[in-house]
Amino acid sequence: MTSEVIIDVRPKEISIALLEDKSLVEYQSEQRSASFSVGNIYIAKVRKLMPGLNACFVDVGFEKDAFLHYLDLGSQFNSYEKYLKQVQSDKKKLYPISKASRLPDLKKDGSVQTTLKVGQEVMVQIVKEPISTKGPRLTCELSFAGRYLVLIPFNDKVSVSSKVKKSEERARLKQLIQSIKPKNFGVIVRTSAEGKRVAELDTELKVLLKRWEDAITKVQKTTERPQIIFEETGRAVALLRDLFNPTYDGIYVNNEEIFEQVKDYVKLIAPEKADIVKRYTGQVPIFDNFNVTKQIKSGFGKTVNYKRGAYLIIEHTEALHVVDVNSGNRTRSENGQEANALEVNLGAADELARQLRLRDMGGIIVVDFIDMNLAEDRQLLYERMCKNMQKDRARHNILPLSKFGLMQITRQRVRPAMDVNVEETCPTCFGRGKIKSSILFTDQLESKIDRLVNKIGIKKFYLHVHPYVAAYINQGIVSLKRKWQIKYGWGVNVVSSQKMAFLQYEIYDKDGLFIDMKEEIETK
Repeated sequence: MTSEVIIDVRPKEISIALLEDKSLVEYQSEQRSASFSVGNIYIAKVRKLMPGLNACFVDVGFEKDAFLHYLDLGSQFNSYEKYLKQVQSDKKKLYPISKASRLPDLKKDGSVQTTLKVGQEVMVQIVKEPISTKGPRLTCELSFAGRYLVLIPFNDKVSVSSKVKKSEERARLKQLIQSIKPKNFGVIVRTSAEGKRVAELDTELKVLLKRWEDAITKVQKTTERPQIIFEETGRAVALLRDLFNPTYDGIYVNNEEIFEQVKDYVKLIAPEKADIVKRYTGQVPIFDNFNVTKQIKSGFGKTVNYKRGAYLIIEHTEALHVVDVNSGNRTRSENGQEANALEVNLGAADELARQLRLRDMGGIIVVDFIDMNLAEDRQLLYERMCKNMQKDRARHNILPLSKFGLMQITRQRVRPAMDVNVEETCPTCFGRGKIKSSILFTDQLESKIDRLVNKIGIKKFYLHVHPYVAAYINQGIVSLKRKWQIKYGWGVNVVSSQKMAFLQYEIYDKDGLFIDMKEEIETK
């Protein structure tokens, strides 16, 4: 299986796609101005106690106050609080954590009222993004995640991932980390550490310790509250940290700055694989070149087609996600209705596993498969779904089919599900239903080019249009593009972009910055 990561960096957003055997399996897109907040650590103040919920609300600077349950304070909360006071008492010299005393564990059956008070300062970490009307979810058990290790202050335990099966390797890793970790720190050894040498693990441990020291130094030096004291790495690098494995065939980036960030990170964690990070410089949009755009448009939306006419209908609600499996207009199997239902359901299981990763759907997912009479067929479908979900990094649980033919799946949710609107509003009529004659579209484009070159003074630019329109502009020996280049200069470039609607266009300068040439909506 070939795996490739495609990173599309645009002026306003960054999108990341993971391809397995050229098939899109994971996709993330967010505004460059927005930050991915899971993992960020804050020094903040308790705003309101909720005794009925045994929880409190904490102001971390978001529009909605963050939620912190008593059980998420962690067993070492008392030790944290004492150390926090010691750090803040001396602004000149940092009190080392190795000298900090460990207090008794927090009682599991305790009350938030007796532990916290309004206005109290706490160090918290975001574990779940704000979703819908809810603010972020917090924990006081801080952790710093690396490629091989997770560092946990005020926890002396060393744990090894359960996915490391060999007992000799588990013992080796545990003994190795025990010998190099400092006092008052716990470590979780991740699966990717299997077989790694002590030098590699020690290097990463030092990096994680430096992050902790930088964070606690911010607490010591600053008085502003709330204050972010540790921010997760860039979105591209953060995704790679969890996804990266040595079998990747290529990581392609179309932006110099992000390219350097990604290359530096890969050099740090896998120096021998640094060459797989490549700078994409082609004129065709990077997602079009790797056939990602078409898969995004076909993979999102309410209806998703798969094998031989069958399709899924996916509905999102506040409480859960509902998936309906339909056989569509496919011809029935020669072996009868039961065989036909099994074939459709198995195909649905394959596509649904991909959709869960692709959309990052979380919470409760209820799937209405086509009814099957044979118990062995129902068991086969359940086993197929479990096998397909093994590639999924998110924690999940799958129940066998109920007597009503429904399968229930729970999947870890840390941020809102990815929802891409694949419907296109007509860019020329703006949804009103009436447009100018289509044959005049190229005349409209020429007027934009004339204004750009002769009035604004931009001589080199890239005109992105729908592939059909690009084919029309480029056709013939003396094409429309050639005429424009003769008339307005050789800086006129026409780019075919699958992202564009039929009569839509976008113009970018030589540095890739968007030039807004849109007119006001015409009403007459």
